Amino acid sequence: MTATDIRPDAAEPPTFPGLDIAVVLPCYNEGATIGAVVRGFRAALPEARVIVFDNNSSDRTAVEAALSGAEVIREGRQGKGHVVRRMFADIDADVYVMADGDGTYAPADAVDLVRALITERADMAVGVRRNVTVDAGRSGHAFGNRLFNGLYRRLFGAGFTDVFSGYRAFTRRFVKSFPAVSHGFEIETEMAVHAGQLHIPTVELPLDYGRRVEGAPSKLNTFRDGFRILMMFMMLVKETRPSLFFGVLSGLCAAASIGLALPIFATYVETGLVPRLPTAVLTTGLMILAALIATAGLVLDSLARSRVEQKRILYLSIPSLKRPDPAATETATAANLAALRDLLRRAG
Repeated sequence: MTATDIRPDAAEPPTFPGLDIAVVLPCYNEGATIGAVVRGFRAALPEARVIVFDNNSSDRTAVEAALSGAEVIREGRQGKGHVVRRMFADIDADVYVMADGDGTYAPADAVDLVRALITERADMAVGVRRNVTVDAGRSGHAFGNRLFNGLYRRLFGAGFTDVFSGYRAFTRRFVKSFPAVSHGFEIETEMAVHAGQLHIPTVELPLDYGRRVEGAPSKLNTFRDGFRILMMFMMLVKETRPSLFFGVLSGLCAAASIGLALPIFATYVETGLVPRLPTAVLTTGLMILAALIATAGLVLDSLARSRVEQKRILYLSIPSLKRPDPAATETATAANLAALRDLLRRAG
């Protein structure tokens, strides 16, 4: 079978006329599922380019993707964050649909994600995975989703209910303003913080989340990737909320200083002497350190606010999503209905 054998009908009308849509799929050893995923997206969005980014796969991922009609690009630096950074830098489109190549997301739902961007005038649409905090395929993954989603809401606000969803649609404005500094699976968390920090309009859609096929195990490691995500949370708090990050450190130093100083002060009140001089020096040093850390937090907080203003200006300098022509949309809808009626008639 060749790529032309599985190509959708060229006469099939576009779902979103006038929009340049790119479906970008980061993949690592997804040879068992990527063919069906590519075909599914080509059927759901006939006008879209489907691009598979192969991240050093050792199986037939690249071959199966190419045979299914996708463009294949290789990214040699290992990690999903590297792949996403390459995708967003190299691909130029009006709308980007990002999904995993493991078949756990339904390609047909991409239509709803793109439509949500248009109707809600949003710059990112997130497919919220139903019941992912209850059953994510592994009990450790489900617990991790509950833990980190709760931690995200406490640190950064309640803007998202599933920060780790890999099924998203973006506008060009979001993609080209997103710095993408993460290396691995924590990239989705960085996207959420970026959207929340710049007050970018987003929308969430609850979608079904399937299980991986047998023989295609998850690439996530519960403890290793959980630790990386936790480190990314700390880094993002330091970068986006330095007053909180350094305020906590300053408070810990001040509390330790006061705790060590109380017995010394009590002894001094009783006897008029300071017998534990090294401890007194330590308490003084800790309090000075607390003051320095607090000062650093205040200075960095001002710098962080300046960075947000600059990033917001960059975001606003990129043209917003052009809306499809209503007349063209009506024509495409009528053509889709006519094709559906013809299909039903032939099916008897």
